Amino acid sequence: MDTSNPAVFVNGGLLCSYVSRRVRMVIQVVRPDAGGLTGRSADDKEIVVKGQMPSPLTTFVEVIGVAETESAISIRAETVTNFGDTFDANNFNQLCQLANGDFRQLFI
Repeated sequence: MDTSNPAVFVNGGLLCSYVSRRVRMVIQVVRPDAGGLTGRSADDKEIVVKGQMPSPLTTFVEVIGVAETESAISIRAETVTNFGDTFDANNFNQLCQLANGDFRQLFI
């Protein structure tokens, strides 16, 4: 496992803290756009994902990529993986809070 450039688990509220860094997020797809998609994060923020999307898209996707500009919450995707049509966003949101809080040493 390559740990030289880990992707931090984030939700929409945490994304602006990691501009220009690799992040990992599960997003509910709202609509596919030209060159990406618009979706909702686990904490209900609108997220724009730029890059190549799998076809067809499921309701939830995991995005690993680089967080971009603080003014528009967006990710330049390196990898987009379908996560199916059911996903517990509340659990993922709690995971993000743990991964960025007192227990961050447990997460790469």
